[in-house]
Amino acid sequence: MQKVLTAAEMREVDRLTTERYGIPSILLMENAAHAVARVITEKLGGSVKGKTILVLCGKGSNGGDGAALARILWTEGAHIVPLLFGRVADTKGDARLNFEILRRIEKDFVTSGGEFNKLLLHQDDEDLIVLLEGILNSGDLEVVVDALFGTGLIRELREPYSDAIQRLDNHRPRIIAIDIPSGLNADEGREIGPNVRATTTVTFTAPKLGNTVAPAANSNGQLIVTNIGSPQELIDEQPSRVFLAEEWDAKQWLKATKFDHSSYKNKRGHALLIAGSGSFSGAAVLTGNAAMRSGVGLVTIVTPTSSKDSVASRVLPEVMVRGVAETGDGDIADQAFEEIHDLLDKVNAVAIGSGLSQNESTRTFVRKVIEGCTQPIIVDADALNLLSPFATKGERETPLILTPHEGEFRRLLGTDDKDVLKDRVAAVREFSQKHNVILVLKGERVLIGESSGKVVVNPTGNSGLGKAGNGDTLTGIIAGFVTQAAAMKIDIFETVVAAVYVAGMAGDVAEKKFGKRVMTASDVRECLSEVFQTLTSEK
Repeated sequence: MQKVLTAAEMREVDRLTTERYGIPSILLMENAAHAVARVITEKLGGSVKGKTILVLCGKGSNGGDGAALARILWTEGAHIVPLLFGRVADTKGDARLNFEILRRIEKDFVTSGGEFNKLLLHQDDEDLIVLLEGILNSGDLEVVVDALFGTGLIRELREPYSDAIQRLDNHRPRIIAIDIPSGLNADEGREIGPNVRATTTVTFTAPKLGNTVAPAANSNGQLIVTNIGSPQELIDEQPSRVFLAEEWDAKQWLKATKFDHSSYKNKRGHALLIAGSGSFSGAAVLTGNAAMRSGVGLVTIVTPTSSKDSVASRVLPEVMVRGVAETGDGDIADQAFEEIHDLLDKVNAVAIGSGLSQNESTRTFVRKVIEGCTQPIIVDADALNLLSPFATKGERETPLILTPHEGEFRRLLGTDDKDVLKDRVAAVREFSQKHNVILVLKGERVLIGESSGKVVVNPTGNSGLGKAGNGDTLTGIIAGFVTQAAAMKIDIFETVVAAVYVAGMAGDVAEKKFGKRVMTASDVRECLSEVFQTLTSEK
């Protein structure tokens, strides 16, 4: 996991890098420019020679990064058009030094390198926008670099910047943003006004909230985090409790739970899934099949007796199905708890909720299971609604994992007010701490919180997952992972992080294979195989 820093924490890391380690700030700016240059070179097929690149520069440090980048790309043979929103005289510090270098290049341009347009200084806002429009209409522009504003922005952009952003939106060129797309507040996951919508964002040292949390994260495009010289210990020292999940987390979990010569079904754990009803037997099938594909040793589905045959006929043959007492409407009845009481002590983890109903008898059953089970429990869908508003009863020794979407989460909070989720990170942290649970808040960029106050942002997945059945599939994957972790004594929170990452990654594979419009929850489940192969490959 990568720690996500605030703008203030990032400034502190930069300051300590210079003061404690003697690494000058101008070198950090140079390293940042080289990092962006490498990304642009890769995006353009390995060479920038002869390629026309527009670099939009502000007057601050972000603009200084852009100025240094313009010089580096010029030395590599690119045709550079640097456009400064301001005057060189208005810049200062390291940025001023790099802009002065550009002025020398345009004056003494007689050696090798690409073409270097005059450093364009606007006379007034109207002339600037006309100039930008002309460049965008030139027809040979390969890349636009956004170096207007960095992580220090806290207010909505106005003209000429808002007008410039509109022109970029109209033309939709390939945009590489430096550190964060201009117009976003680095410390917020929401958009505060007009902002650049980048194809790729190269951020330095550590990701920021504006890079990672939706909806702001959607404007970042592909996020690349690069080290420019600050030691890791400076990042670790910062008080942030927000993290970004990464591929390494999933790889480490799969390595810890790998199959070896001594692997057998009981070693890999037994998952119990309480799911389905007369109207929603398909949810039990999706959950059970996903759990079985996760690598768990055994899966048992408990469902109303009248739904048993329907579930058993569609679920993978390796999944066991057990019918229990039901109400007249085909829903699980509260007396079913006595029928499965012995089973609760034999399994390694329980998932409850997919496809259940919301009648009073089922509510009583759900509460009995959660209060009477000593194993880790994943609570999803209608089981969450049956617990709303949520209040813990005593201290659990084993994890309680809640997986709501935003509507279910508001019901758990006992409110219809959408503003309670204006700061999703804070809401997840507060709830997890208050109730001593692991909370998986679904939606754009899934958030995972634990009682310590730690919140992890998951970067995988796409909008194609917003269809029926994907919640059940996610529950099955989490249940399978948690079951294996409980059997092998592996940290449950890290397991949930890995499960959500893998599930999202399977959704991304499904998108590439089938497209968002066509992909189904079953497609996502079947793509788990490819994800596991990718993550366990030695290459």
